[in-house]
Amino acid sequence: MPEPRKASLGAIFLTIVLDLLGFGLVLPFLPEEARDTFGSTAFVATLLSAVYSLMQFVFVPYWGRLSDRIGRRPVLVWSIGATALANLGLGIALAYGTGIRWLFLARIFAGIATANLGTASAYIADVTSPKDRAKGMGLIGMAFGLGFVLGPGIGGVLAGYAVNGRHGPWACWAAAGLSFINFVWVLRGLPESLPPEKRQHAVTRSRSPLDFGGLTRTLKHPDLGRAILVNFVLVLSFANLDQTYRFFNKDMFGMSTRETGLLLASIGVAAALVQGGIVRQLSGKVEDANILRTGVFLQVIAFALTALAPDIGRWMLYASGILLAIGNGLSQPSVSAYVSKRASPQEQGATLGASQSMGSLARMFGPAMGGFLYGHVGARSPYWAAAMGMALALLLALTLPTKSPETPPAPAEA
Repeated sequence: MPEPRKASLGAIFLTIVLDLLGFGLVLPFLPEEARDTFGSTAFVATLLSAVYSLMQFVFVPYWGRLSDRIGRRPVLVWSIGATALANLGLGIALAYGTGIRWLFLARIFAGIATANLGTASAYIADVTSPKDRAKGMGLIGMAFGLGFVLGPGIGGVLAGYAVNGRHGPWACWAAAGLSFINFVWVLRGLPESLPPEKRQHAVTRSRSPLDFGGLTRTLKHPDLGRAILVNFVLVLSFANLDQTYRFFNKDMFGMSTRETGLLLASIGVAAALVQGGIVRQLSGKVEDANILRTGVFLQVIAFALTALAPDIGRWMLYASGILLAIGNGLSQPSVSAYVSKRASPQEQGATLGASQSMGSLARMFGPAMGGFLYGHVGARSPYWAAAMGMALALLLALTLPTKSPETPPAPAEA
């Protein structure tokens, strides 16, 4: 039993890395290509990211609910294969497309395909004991960190090799090749984690992706609802940094693109080490709610120090970035573990899918909010707003029960 479990977690780890790789890979070139090659406005170009997150918001809970009924493996196999096709299609659209609509179609399909984070989280919940749940969720966080670091780096390098005078196709095709390798690995070696007797038979759920009833039922659960709200505020606040950090580095510190890339890489590496190392050591020894609160508190301080960094010096920008990585590395796997332990075994996919879906919704609005504040209020304002958002998340986290439940709850009534 231990050997199959190890192989299974390795496949899930690679799946999430590649999902995030595909997201980060396009950041260095896709908006610019959409504007300069396909003739869109800058605003329309940014919507390519918005529709990707919108599709994840819609489909993450759907794939999670489906995996509760038919098992995790079929959903993961399909989604990984579809991810390979989505990256292949985006490369073709960039190289040979005649209009911006082809890029939108490719990103919509990619968002649907990669909306498997809830299912992947449920798989980890299936094969880990409640005591080790945060360790497993830390694996997801480590995959997030690595995907965030590797994606923009690989995309930036491969975008230099043009096809038909257009930049980006080779980066997309490389991502498609990696996803295909993962597809073969999962198809051949990933065992099913949810046995038939534990699948959701008694509770009927809508087959529509937009199952607001199911999401509402999850959010009405007192502990789950508050934990998912904490996660929403966390992601919304953190996403203020996404589209503004490069501007802030350049405008306030005169940093080059390479220097910004190295800083982001250091943040990603630190977050991956914390989630893959420290959280795994604390799992089972410290309650998830306490780890979550510590991580959120550190992010309040980190964002405030980022806003103050121009008055202190460049070294503070690096110090606050590492502190931010540590805080985020503690909070993200802890909130996933907290939610997982309070979901019934028959609804792990649906519940974790709802949490990931709300995170996708936050990733839709966070960058736009940060960009608006940066352009209309000031360069420091997104980080002060993020600090206040993290403070709100901390207040919400303080209301969460600390003790883990003795037994999993029963499925929610329809």
